[in-house]
Amino acid sequence: MVVSHFLKWIDTARVSERAAAASALARAYVNSDLPFEDRCAAEAALTLLLDDASSKVRQALAEALSMSHHAPPQVISALAADQPEVAALVLARSPLLTDADLVERVACGQKATQKLIANRPVVSMSLAAAIAEIGEPEACVALVGNSGAEIASLSFRRMAERHGHLPLVREALIADQRLPADCRHMLLVKLGETLKGSPLVLAMMGAARADRVMRDACVKASVTLIEGTRMEEHAALIEHLRLRGDLTASFIIRTIAHGKVDFFGSTLVALAQQSEQRVTALLAGGHDVALQALFRSAGLAPATHGIILRALKVWREVANGRRVAGVQEVSWLMLKELGGQSAEGDLAGLVKSIHLDALRENARGHALAIAAA
Repeated sequence: MVVSHFLKWIDTARVSERAAAASALARAYVNSDLPFEDRCAAEAALTLLLDDASSKVRQALAEALSMSHHAPPQVISALAADQPEVAALVLARSPLLTDADLVERVACGQKATQKLIANRPVVSMSLAAAIAEIGEPEACVALVGNSGAEIASLSFRRMAERHGHLPLVREALIADQRLPADCRHMLLVKLGETLKGSPLVLAMMGAARADRVMRDACVKASVTLIEGTRMEEHAALIEHLRLRGDLTASFIIRTIAHGKVDFFGSTLVALAQQSEQRVTALLAGGHDVALQALFRSAGLAPATHGIILRALKVWREVANGRRVAGVQEVSWLMLKELGGQSAEGDLAGLVKSIHLDALRENARGHALAIAAA
């Protein structure tokens, strides 16, 4: 009877009255233990209210029903497809919307809608994948910032590929501890490409020098990146570097000079197709002959073997507590292996640059320590 009177009354009621009544009826439906017949009548009335000419009435419905597990599904579905101010409440909150429903809304391509969905309290891996694949940059930033979103490595990779050139997305991805190491490297490269193409950089350096400087900077930053890379991520990062053509002999030499022995070992595992246990054992205590055979199977030129062995022996002593050394000393000993400061050639030039970088970094650190004292 109450619902019957309500349906007759709404034809003449003002908008504000209809909105208040719609909210009251919706809250009664989801919060009260109504008899079956009354519940059916209330559901029919709520469904009828979807046709109200005023968005304020439909917005009142959305407000009351958006967080309920017991709301009528046909009402929720209709509200989710309503105009933005009505749909927003349901898209952002409703537990009744399935991943399929939400993916369909993401595919519509509206920035505001995508961002609302990306900010939902819980975002499944499949929904996150859809946002990563077709979402606008703003939606991807919201997704990465959502602690309730379950994001697969592949989805991180797609966001980096699609929007990594945009500072807003790049900064959000880099700040996320879940970001795989190969994605971090991809973003590093994208940043270098962006800077290299900057009119200011081109005007100051010229295209050739800008390309060389940015390439060197990316290589150095890539070595630093290894420090924050977990062992289980080494294989993915190595494959990424290999596919890009960045897993060069000079890069590998830099890694061992900087004491990244675990990463160096993972590189040998990938390139030499040897077991991790065998490579680890050889690096920890293998003789020179066995190590050189391993280096050859990994494709490292014989000319590089001596300096790699020299660095490896120093880092072994450091690991066993028999020596204190850093990149500066190790690179100097590698250079001595090639003949010292008078040595010439590409390999000597590489080791000299590593040594000079270490000298510069240590001097900078010393100066800062003096200034802070």
